[in-house]
Amino acid sequence: MSYYFAYGSNMNPARMADRGLEVVEAMPGRLGDMALRFNKRSRRDPRWACANIAWCPGDAVEGVVYRLADEQQIFRMDPFEGAPFFYSRERFPVALPNGTQVHAWTYVANRAHIDDSIRPLRWYLEHLLAGREYLSPSYFSWLEATACLDEDGGWG
Repeated sequence: MSYYFAYGSNMNPARMADRGLEVVEAMPGRLGDMALRFNKRSRRDPRWACANIAWCPGDAVEGVVYRLADEQQIFRMDPFEGAPFFYSRERFPVALPNGTQVHAWTYVANRAHIDDSIRPLRWYLEHLLAGREYLSPSYFSWLEATACLDEDGGWG
């Protein structure tokens, strides 16, 4: 089995469908001892932030675990994520609701593309919010409260 853990815009099922991966199943997942950050500079405009994860003991990132049809499917994600230049693809143990763990591929921003002073645009955050059915109510509320930029780069 091959798994992919999405914590950013790929939590949006429509976005994933457009990306052409053969997904067998989607389920909630939780990546322990990590925190969600909006600190990866966008390829479209370096003032805009994309999602990233960072080591943070005691915290957790919620997202969607996609069970892929085969081991080769994950390679289809690399161009969308800009791997290996913008993000590196790594495997992490991700907890499932039934108490088991899977080792899932996910993407971590490369240090050269991290900027802690930037924020996401609202339309980008909406992709994450589209994964609501896979998130706990408290995590969804926390995401919903994320400070965003307007399209022109000002605070929204």
